[in-house]
Amino acid sequence: QVRLEESGGGLVQAGGSVRLSCAASGRTFSTLVLAWFRQTPGKEREFVAGIRWRDIYTLYSHSVKGRFTISRDNAKNTVDLQMNSLKPEDTAVYYCAARFGSVIPDEDRTYPSWGQGTQVTVSE
Repeated sequence: QVRLEESGGGLVQAGGSVRLSCAASGRTFSTLVLAWFRQTPGKEREFVAGIRWRDIYTLYSHSVKGRFTISRDNAKNTVDLQMNSLKPEDTAVYYCAARFGSVIPDEDRTYPSWGQGTQVTVSE
């Protein structure tokens, strides 16, 4: 099992930037896949971005590609999500999720480990 703890988030104006961080601990990371999802009230969790720990292969949703960057810090065992050019529609609770494997699925049910979530609110 992997334990995850998010930090960052908050209130930002449209066009601004926010950086989220996810600290991972537990099992060894050689086959770890970490992803960020987001959720707004009444909607299902939406895949945002994912990264494969061993080779830093990344995957982004169409809605954030070019604006968001996912990265990992091997020394700190963290995965960050740098969010730039934020839009009001990016407002959501952002969750870090983890699974072991070689692919980066965009379905939340395939990730067994989750953080508690952190709110990001983008104002007009």
